[in-house]
Amino acid sequence: MDMHPGLLALIGFGVINFMLISASCLVYAERKVSAYIQNRPGPNRVGPAGFFQPFADVFKLVFKEDTVPEGASKFVHSLAPVVMVVIAMTVPALIPYARGFVIVDSGVGVLIILALTSVSVYGVTLAGWSSNSKFSLLGGLRSSAQMISYELSMGLAVASVVITAGTLSVVEIVEDQAMGGAILGWNFFRNPIGALLFIITAFAETNRAPFDLPEAEQELVGGYHTEYSGMKFGMFFLAEYVNWFVASFVIATLFFGGYLIPFEPQLMAAFPALEGSLWLSLLQVGSLLAKVAFFGFLFLWVRWTLPRFKYNQLMQIGWKVLLPVALVNVLLMAVIVALFS
Repeated sequence: MDMHPGLLALIGFGVINFMLISASCLVYAERKVSAYIQNRPGPNRVGPAGFFQPFADVFKLVFKEDTVPEGASKFVHSLAPVVMVVIAMTVPALIPYARGFVIVDSGVGVLIILALTSVSVYGVTLAGWSSNSKFSLLGGLRSSAQMISYELSMGLAVASVVITAGTLSVVEIVEDQAMGGAILGWNFFRNPIGALLFIITAFAETNRAPFDLPEAEQELVGGYHTEYSGMKFGMFFLAEYVNWFVASFVIATLFFGGYLIPFEPQLMAAFPALEGSLWLSLLQVGSLLAKVAFFGFLFLWVRWTLPRFKYNQLMQIGWKVLLPVALVNVLLMAVIVALFS
């Protein structure tokens, strides 16, 4: 639906601030969940149950000295974290949070999301090259090679969803999943192989374990952000967590019904007054956030369950396993749509 430009700007401002606050909450969640998995308390000093620890970390980074290595390209060194944050903050504009509640309803929204997430690798590569450090350069090169290995599989997983829905609009893809009623219309049930492929490649997209090779602290100190300090490092930190949050949104939107409430048709039949009301919109936002929270936890669970893959293992998985499976899945979904639609 059309919205007043002022209201649209207000919603955009709210979404950006929501992402910033959510990044802090994700930092806290990661430290707490990691601590529980490792049987230790985690942060418990700053604020109730240590909840204000991420905000204390931000204040610490603000007052840290900003150092630039000798021989580094100062302009590109400063540009790289900005590129990462801007791209991370742009993608949420294309996510529908409830029926009729989306900042940009583009007919090619899926393509824009894929394009933006692909461009984010430039921030990593520029940071690695501009730092004049072998560790940073290796991290940037790893990120480039990693992107080539998994982007094709990710694109094909999304293509299978586009074939099923018959549209590139993110909103229409969500609404298409309501056709089957209840939850069986979600793409996860109609296209489970595509969902699994996308989830796996999302880990590589966000540089999360077991695909965190561009950072790989045990090998590359910190990878592409080794030579960063102060708020420049904080911006990389922010971009990583926002990307993680956005990846959870995209997974939930494309494969798990997005803002659709489980058994929504039955709910509407039982409570017809909810149709078109503010309460229904709030329930839809809550449904989406619950799905996002689950996938956010999944990222943490996998991090402390699986060891980091070796570089050659990532290449083999990307080219010899994920890509062939993704190609077969796209052909299979095209045949199913051609025969039964």
